[in-house]
Amino acid sequence: MNKTGRLAVLGSINADHILNLTSFPRPGETVIGKQYQIAFGGKGANQAVAAGRSGADIAFIACVGDDDIGQRIRQQLAEDHIDIAPVEVIAGESTGVALIFVNDEGENSIAIHAGANAALSPALVEKQRKIVENADALLMQLESPLASVLAAAKVARQHHTKVILNPAPAMPLPDELLALVDMITPNETEAEILTGVAVASDEDAARAASVLHDKGIHSVLITLGSRGVWLSEAGKGERIPGFKVQAVDTIAAGDTFNGALMTALLEGKPLPQAVRFAHAAAAIAVTRSGAQPSVPWREETDRFLQQQE
Repeated sequence: MNKTGRLAVLGSINADHILNLTSFPRPGETVIGKQYQIAFGGKGANQAVAAGRSGADIAFIACVGDDDIGQRIRQQLAEDHIDIAPVEVIAGESTGVALIFVNDEGENSIAIHAGANAALSPALVEKQRKIVENADALLMQLESPLASVLAAAKVARQHHTKVILNPAPAMPLPDELLALVDMITPNETEAEILTGVAVASDEDAARAASVLHDKGIHSVLITLGSRGVWLSEAGKGERIPGFKVQAVDTIAAGDTFNGALMTALLEGKPLPQAVRFAHAAAAIAVTRSGAQPSVPWREETDRFLQQQE
């Protein structure tokens, strides 16, 4: 395996409380769950785990509470081949929590309490700036304070570290931040919020990508669920299909895609080949329950790809 670059991930850590249901409850309705589990999650942690299990050289800038779950999460992250030295323990705060419903179609509905994630401040980014300066790429999401995401992007730009943004959860973003981003990976909903273009076809995806290119972003990857990814570089686009599998649970599918994608890119793979590798990792993830428990190891992803040839 060629390790050609170092990855920094800045993002959230949550304890996921997952309840499987036949269908989501309507307002005022009580439904009976079929299965309950607690698993480690958070978009930042999920993406870090996906990169670590895929073989990346990775450090993770994040926060946990000074509670038992935070200690156990740090230990698990280390076992997933992640440098956890930049994971801060926040005194007097609880680790972040996500409450997740999963229906029979594998769709999910999520509510989050930030907890210690809210302490990932610009000052903490400054404390860990060497991690960003020494990385070849910085991967971020939007479960951390926006001011901190912007601060980290500025440090990265100053030191020629590539900035990759997964703009989730969906929200409008300032052009100041988007101008610092080298690669962005929204899904259809996130792309529409950022561009005003509803993405229902490849043509729509191309138009949305064009808006993001105009904001200064070189590479745009719009994830299209089972249809794959619209990949656009400097205005030239194509759809790269995903793999057909029986979905059990789509939690962390996008996070797995992002972490695996960065690993492949930092190994020097061309972007279309890196997308295919990321598709494979995400395809495996959706056949399993939970966030981090569903993320495959490198050997599994390589084996899956071999089986598709």
